[in-house]
Amino acid sequence: MRDANEPMTRAERRRRTEARILAAARARFAEVGYDRTTIRAVAAAAEVDPALVMQYFGDKKELFRRAVEVPPDEELPGDPAGLIDLLLSIVGVKLGELPQTSLPLLRSTFTHPEATERMRAAMTRQVGQASAAIPGEDAELRAALILAILFGVSTGRNLIELGPLRDATPEQITRLLRPCFEALTGHAPPGQAPPET
Repeated sequence: MRDANEPMTRAERRRRTEARILAAARARFAEVGYDRTTIRAVAAAAEVDPALVMQYFGDKKELFRRAVEVPPDEELPGDPAGLIDLLLSIVGVKLGELPQTSLPLLRSTFTHPEATERMRAAMTRQVGQASAAIPGEDAELRAALILAILFGVSTGRNLIELGPLRDATPEQITRLLRPCFEALTGHAPPGQAPPET
């Protein structure tokens, strides 16, 4: 384990900066939508130069892609609380105003076998990543339930346009989802007993 006084390596600094930019991007995309989010605003929120955002992510489209899905080589938080916060920030983005290119991709999941298989593979990988932070023998099932809920909420709001989901703010939805995710991960907020697993 690295000593707290030992300076961070260049790779560690890069990972921290990327994580800070992604967190700022998720908050911005969720708050004002894709079209009104700018690289400059994300950079200001992350307290970095806009050129650094471009260096790490290339353009806004790639920044959005990284904000709504966890890359295969990125580790998810190893504790339930961190996992919940990350997943809710991602769903907040997906519940915001999506770019026009995202809806056809979401629709194709239901109509094209190849797109369905890609979605299945991505979700299977995410289940594996998320289950590592969830205690208990049924961690994979719990992680799969969380991801299925996220997918269903996004589909219900953006494709089916189910009235209450369509009309609610991302903040309202994520606030109501939090206790559900806490129960599924076995995580209890401070002062509460953990749910039975």
